[in-house]
Amino acid sequence: MTHAVSPAREAAATPAGPSLYGGKSNRRVTIRDLALAKERGEKWPMLTAYDAMTASVFDQSGIPVILVGDSMGNCHLGYETTVPVTMDEMTMLSAAVVRGTRRALVVGDLPFGSYQEGAVQGLRSATRLVKEAGVGAVKLEGGERSLRQTELIVQAGIPVMSHLGLTPQSVNAMGYRVQGRSDEDAHRLLRDAKAAQDAGAFAVVLELVPAELAAEVTRSLHIPTVGIGAGADCDAQVLVWTDMMGLTEGKLPKFVKQYADLRKTMGDAARAFAEDVAGGSFPQEEHAFH
Repeated sequence: MTHAVSPAREAAATPAGPSLYGGKSNRRVTIRDLALAKERGEKWPMLTAYDAMTASVFDQSGIPVILVGDSMGNCHLGYETTVPVTMDEMTMLSAAVVRGTRRALVVGDLPFGSYQEGAVQGLRSATRLVKEAGVGAVKLEGGERSLRQTELIVQAGIPVMSHLGLTPQSVNAMGYRVQGRSDEDAHRLLRDAKAAQDAGAFAVVLELVPAELAAEVTRSLHIPTVGIGAGADCDAQVLVWTDMMGLTEGKLPKFVKQYADLRKTMGDAARAFAEDVAGGSFPQEEHAFH
């Protein structure tokens, strides 16, 4: 007996399109789409976002994956590092990003202290991001040291993105420096990447890793690698949005390409507004109600 397939189910079974970037918008991007992109050799972009408005801009621009990163601590909440970010903050801002998107796969970071106690704590935190914020996947730092957490979260049906190389939550132990330069460190990172894959991770972020090592990891895995300061051979690339848009104050990391200068644009607009108000030229008649 044959059964008719509803349009909704047919759409759900169809890949996002010939390209992840700017593909079909009738459903969310899934981890299966990312796996198929790896098979096709297709590279794709990922950006961070921490609010509904910014997320909607990126979603409508065709960005297929949006990360609600714990980088919100530095560039959105005013902390010096990512370490102070809480589950309450992550849940609230992740929910805002989900509300601002229609197509992108939204990945929520598990902040420091939300999974280090063990697998059960990690599952509890991941479940909260899925149930309360609506994210489609979670990210956590560490390969072998987070193996049990990854396994249990994946077994519960929650996709996990691993994060290796420079792991900002461990900044107090490792500092901000390129990871994997020695043979020993390189072997450890490759081992961590394979462990994350074996535990069920659907992708691995490689941060501040020598380009040659990142290329070797990418060739060794059947899941996508997402580079940030890891060279051009990763399957995908991610940047913190305030960095690439020129909103971050001070010197940018070497790996950042700045695509706009929003800090100058916003500053110019604020000064123009202030001058209009001080000079009495705003508001004018067309801005008043009668």
